[in-house]
Amino acid sequence: MVTAQDWQTVVTECGPLVWRTAYRLLGNHADAADCFQETFLAALELSRRQPVRNMSGLLVRLATTRAIDRLRQRGRHEHGQVEGRDCDETGRRGPADEAQAQELVGQLREAIGQLPAQEAKVFCLRYLSEMSYRQIAGQLGIGINIVGVSLYRAKARLREALGAVQMDPDEVSHEEA
Repeated sequence: MVTAQDWQTVVTECGPLVWRTAYRLLGNHADAADCFQETFLAALELSRRQPVRNMSGLLVRLATTRAIDRLRQRGRHEHGQVEGRDCDETGRRGPADEAQAQELVGQLREAIGQLPAQEAKVFCLRYLSEMSYRQIAGQLGIGINIVGVSLYRAKARLREALGAVQMDPDEVSHEEA
């Protein structure tokens, strides 16, 4: 059983990783904070029932699952509307480009929320948590081949949901030359 002092260490060491995982998926501080708390509560409950071998891995998996659940709830409540996000990234783009990027981010979040659970987890662990296929397989208790298939399916579904993204005019002119 993990003591209170051990949990303080776990939160100190793994908290930034859990926060990044939740925030990357959810894109706003309020939802990420709720997800952060839910993740640590779920991990505490689980650690009381059974020993945990890889706490950081468990926390990333729980944060991903909780964030995807929130995206699904958000999608049901918003009926496809994209709300404004309070992301920290400002970049050097103009207001129109920034608005378009924010809209695309919102559409991606909504599309991830529509994926089957395993595909969403695999996609998020690969591209948001930057885990290898082997790490994902270990975290989810599935084979590496299943990771590859799930990732392929997730990307295909996301491409379909988002439609073809228009290419930058500069990229088109370079390709045509």
